[in-house]
Amino acid sequence: MSSAAEQKAVAKQRAVEERRPETVLPDTELDTGTHTDTDSALNGASRAALPAVPVWPGTPMPLGARFRTGPDGVSGTNFALWAGGAEAVELCLFGEVEEGDGGTGEVETRVPLTELTHEIWHGFVPGVMPGQRYGYRVHGRWDPWTGARWNPAKLLLDPYARAVDGDFELPPEVYGHVRDWPQQQVADTVRDDRDSAPFVPKGVVVHDDAPDDEWADDRRPKTPWADSVIYEVHVKGFTKLHPDIPEELRGTYAGLAHPAAIEHLTKLGVTAVELLPVHQFAHEDHLLRRGMKNYWGYNSIGYFAPHAGYAATGTAGQQVGEFKRMVRALHAAGIEVILDVVYNHTAEADEHGPTLSLRGMDNRGYYRLQSDARRYADYTGCGNTLHVVQPHVLRLITDSLRYWVTEMGVDGFRFDLAAALARSMHDVDMLSPFLAVIAQDPVLRRVKLIAEPWDVGSGGYQVGAFPPLWTEWNDRYRDAVRDFWRGALPDVRDLGYRLSGSSDLYAWGGRRPYASVNFVTAHDGFTLRDMVSYERKHNEANGEGNRDGTNDNRAWNCGTEGETDDEHVLALRRRQLRNLLTTLLLSTGVPMLVAGDELGRTQGGNNNAYCQDNEISWVDWSLLDDPGWRALTELTARLIELRHRHPVLRRRAFFSGRAHSADGLRDLAWFTARGAEMTEGDWYAPTETLGMYLSGSDIPGRDARGVPITDDSFLVILHTGDRPTNFALPAAPWAQRYEVVVDTSREEQGEAPGVDCRAGDEIGVPGRAVLLLRVVR
Repeated sequence: MSSAAEQKAVAKQRAVEERRPETVLPDTELDTGTHTDTDSALNGASRAALPAVPVWPGTPMPLGARFRTGPDGVSGTNFALWAGGAEAVELCLFGEVEEGDGGTGEVETRVPLTELTHEIWHGFVPGVMPGQRYGYRVHGRWDPWTGARWNPAKLLLDPYARAVDGDFELPPEVYGHVRDWPQQQVADTVRDDRDSAPFVPKGVVVHDDAPDDEWADDRRPKTPWADSVIYEVHVKGFTKLHPDIPEELRGTYAGLAHPAAIEHLTKLGVTAVELLPVHQFAHEDHLLRRGMKNYWGYNSIGYFAPHAGYAATGTAGQQVGEFKRMVRALHAAGIEVILDVVYNHTAEADEHGPTLSLRGMDNRGYYRLQSDARRYADYTGCGNTLHVVQPHVLRLITDSLRYWVTEMGVDGFRFDLAAALARSMHDVDMLSPFLAVIAQDPVLRRVKLIAEPWDVGSGGYQVGAFPPLWTEWNDRYRDAVRDFWRGALPDVRDLGYRLSGSSDLYAWGGRRPYASVNFVTAHDGFTLRDMVSYERKHNEANGEGNRDGTNDNRAWNCGTEGETDDEHVLALRRRQLRNLLTTLLLSTGVPMLVAGDELGRTQGGNNNAYCQDNEISWVDWSLLDDPGWRALTELTARLIELRHRHPVLRRRAFFSGRAHSADGLRDLAWFTARGAEMTEGDWYAPTETLGMYLSGSDIPGRDARGVPITDDSFLVILHTGDRPTNFALPAAPWAQRYEVVVDTSREEQGEAPGVDCRAGDEIGVPGRAVLLLRVVR
């Protein structure tokens, strides 16, 4: 081992030769600085004084830790890790030993992997059984100025680990650099050789060879896109306070599989749950220092492992089976499982972040780096961006996706910041390797694919641009509907497109109306109740001085900010909630609800509750004891049932707006309150009242037996004015009579209002209301 002075001299000479700032090295016992060989192979924690573990060559594929029967019928585990550019890899096996005080301690056994095939280090270790905890130490150059950040003192989580035991702590030892180095501007270049193993979780070997009958009784619902209603759910938050779920199951996969949880979903009528991230994730340092945690989970570090914190049965591999049982229970109820996945960045953050996995395996191979390779290209706002153009990174992502479909039973994915995945070298490219691979993959092209079609980089806003097979979160729908119901739309041109399927965005390349995932709220932002109760964010509980979270809420508080006892204001808020939900569920496209919105969940005005793992974020089931909130839930279920029953509300093709019969009846028509069809000028003028006619006699397509699809016709009247108005009902050829089916001015919606009106007459529309009228022939 060279002295600190010698290391300084080497670093200085390298800096001169490469014309870059000098790497600062400490005058301490830490072995830090620029390393060009494996001279630090034994730094960090001491090895366990155990007999040598035999390791056979094994195979480079599949990647990860795979238990199997090896040569001569010997059982063991094959380990394979891609670590391009590394100089050596050690497999670290962890077990427990008894200590003198009667307790137990952790012992680490290091096993060199000497086989190297196409940059994959591999070996078969006889006798390593499911339940074995493990990690890796990877050796190589430490030269952050060129992006090289190998540090064998840091135990690394296998990116292919199927289960993870333990939680991430973030003390200084977990960082590859000396965090508290006096010269902070170069702190990330000074290597820290303290052992991180005591502070990081370990991968767990699981039994991958499932019994042949494990999925024999599973029936994927395979709900067509046009028939889908998505329900965004947080595994923990949805079940944590549910009184009918056993306490030991609340907040877990088993809790979501409980009959009480599934009963709510089936009564509501949703066809799919979209689970906020369930990949193993880590909590950010700035949150841990404030005594908080990342609640949403958009900080992934293990793309194959169900997050251990949501397991009721244990974390030594049991979480895998628990997740599968949850999927089977939801499938049995006719509900698909969609995962919100975060492949755009990892929990390792920027150059000042911890070394947990990929950074220590091959920083330059896994992450996008700037021209100054010490820094990370950040298209995500989270410090780093995975370099998806690299074949091994693309393989990691697609292997993960296929695993969750084929072995864990899920039905689709929502890709967080999907534009970052679609970037080629720099720009977003709809012919990028990632999108091309997905399009031709025989497994992935058959599941539901939802893009969050933007990132934070230049040119990252890509709503409407993703290719066929993909659906997209449509934030233009969200903004138009919010603005209309708060009275802030200067005209209704954009609203017309949003209500009828957003053909201006998606009517190209064979895409259909269900390419638009319509939503008014999502996990990120106000809840629906808060959107009609607050105009300004109230994020003080997050500890960031209310600076976090968006200021563009497009919300209206109905005259009073926050909670109030004013009955008039409360009644108006409940009506606005009914208006927003009714608009969403009557719009063409795929509706997405957020768990708890249907029963009036509030976050107290917090529009960025990502760190609130408490009652602020959890669904409050006691709201159902309130008749008003129970009525809102019942209306939501009734609207979803209407949608399921009437194909005109879930069209598989865009409206043409043209007459297809001699009487001039069109599949879609727009009316003013005077009962006249809207003119070009009407679209450009402010309006409080809009009528949308949906013809059920002109629906493209046929059913499974080849019979043309027909349905009732409907007139939707949306009135955002605070005073009542009259609406002249369109006469022939549109209708002879109308029946009121939904009236959001009514608190109770258990039965149709039953109002029967003649075409040509005027109907009274209450202030701030939606009427749904069925055409009676």
